Amino acid sequence: MKKPAAKNRLNPGGSYWIWYALPAIFFYVVFMAFPLLDSIRMSLYTGTTHNFTFVGFDNFIRLFTDPDLFTRYWSSMKNTLVFFIIHMLVQNVLGIVFAVLITQRNMKGSKLYQTIIFIPTTFAVLVTGYLWKLLLNPVWSKNALASIGLEALAKPWLGNEKYALLFVAFVSCWQWIGIPTMMFVAALQNISDDIYEAADIAGANKWQVFWHIKLPLIKPTVGIVTILTFVNNFNAFDIVFAMENVNGAPGYSTDLLGTFFYRIGIAGQHPIGIPDPGMGAAIASITFVILVVGSLIVMKLTEAKE
Repeated sequence: MKKPAAKNRLNPGGSYWIWYALPAIFFYVVFMAFPLLDSIRMSLYTGTTHNFTFVGFDNFIRLFTDPDLFTRYWSSMKNTLVFFIIHMLVQNVLGIVFAVLITQRNMKGSKLYQTIIFIPTTFAVLVTGYLWKLLLNPVWSKNALASIGLEALAKPWLGNEKYALLFVAFVSCWQWIGIPTMMFVAALQNISDDIYEAADIAGANKWQVFWHIKLPLIKPTVGIVTILTFVNNFNAFDIVFAMENVNGAPGYSTDLLGTFFYRIGIAGQHPIGIPDPGMGAAIASITFVILVVGSLIVMKLTEAKE
């Protein structure tokens, strides 16, 4: 006699999975999709809370035609691009180097090195920024640097318009380098040992193994890390706030899109101090478009080939 099928049995071809996805979909719509769409809607209005006036695309036009607004916007855009490039060249390149070294077959203490590299990531950004602000202050660091023969480095780097953005970016790279390193480590560990053995038989050296085997096989991970860096850098705010201020001191040299958006849309631009949510939403909408286009380009360039 045939036993009846269990009612709770999971059917691979069924649609039961939707019940597991619903909570995630709900939170995504409420906390991400709706705010995004509402921000785009708000960019078409001007005024303050409870007193909005529909102006169409006037905020976008004013952003690119008002000399003061456009000057500050273009300056923050250039600084953000420099900030992103520094992270790509320092944080992500070092992340690959560290990952390759950690995953070497004869590497001892790899777990310890992974922990040391990842520890800064667990620090609060405000705490990290404040501590490095003290370390880069010659009043605090001069004696310590002099004791090891590096007194020449005791300069007010954060007060110099030429170097302030570089040091803020370096501090950010130091804190977040653990994330790309761990992602690259995971990607490298997924490469089959058979491939390395074939390379050894073929007489390939370490550089050839990296350039022709490791790097092509972790290319999709490189793309993911690039997109994450791109998105995070274009939304960066807290590190500048902690080490400089929301005006991107000195002389707006560390002003990023995140700080510019905050001054315009939330805090209000000095000296008036009245926030313009519509203009802030317009800035955020343009940034969203840049992120979408940039992410699609990176995904296309780094997609895995069959």
